[in-house]
Amino acid sequence: MNLARPSTVIALFVVLTLPLMPLQQLFIWFWPRMARTFPMYYHRVVCRILGVRVEVTGEIPQHGPLLLASNHVSWIDIVVLSSMAPVSFVAKSEVAGWPFFGHLARLQRTVFVDRGRRHATGGSRDDMRERLRSGDIMVLFAEGTSGDGRSVLPFKSSLFAAAEFPGVLVQPVSLAYRGHRNLPMNRRLLPAYAWYGDMDLIPHLLTALRNGPIEVTIVCHPPLSLGGELNRKALARHAEEQVRQGLVLALHPPAKIR
Repeated sequence: MNLARPSTVIALFVVLTLPLMPLQQLFIWFWPRMARTFPMYYHRVVCRILGVRVEVTGEIPQHGPLLLASNHVSWIDIVVLSSMAPVSFVAKSEVAGWPFFGHLARLQRTVFVDRGRRHATGGSRDDMRERLRSGDIMVLFAEGTSGDGRSVLPFKSSLFAAAEFPGVLVQPVSLAYRGHRNLPMNRRLLPAYAWYGDMDLIPHLLTALRNGPIEVTIVCHPPLSLGGELNRKALARHAEEQVRQGLVLALHPPAKIR
């Protein structure tokens, strides 16, 4: 196993990250506006360190209130989406207890959800609603888990209720891991980047770093809002279909006519 590249990338990541963690904490305490935007610039540098090239189709607004409803492929999603806009994430409660990465999640003002307890989910939904009311952009991985990067799992509608107030939009977003070293990503290599099932985080992280640079496409679909006949369940279904279509088109673009 050639660990030269992983070792170099990890060293650069640590040298970048450790001095900035207390700075972000100070922003959270004393400069909330900067606490929103600073992670975006940080993750743009992390993308360069990891060798992740991001292509965006459509536009992600830079101001909320906005709920981004995305498919979930990998831990790399956090870096990719955060490099594009000043976002915070909705994550499962277990993430809060992860060594180091849990602290990074808290520094990005993540809302943690215990999906196994209905009462706890309701509290998290209320936290999301308050954050949206304050003008934040929240990312919801609406499948509730990560997938294989080739398909989209059914969206769970419960947390879409956080967007049930005037002025907030819900924007479906497709994440497509479409390329590796400027060639199409193939089925054999994709599991090196798509983190799902019972894969352990650290071995997967090292494998991804060892395999090198990738290209990720973000497809931003037209924003939606709750109202009229579009209740949260209908909105979740519509967003799921938009994300699925965007993933298919990004992974299998139509042939260009010469």
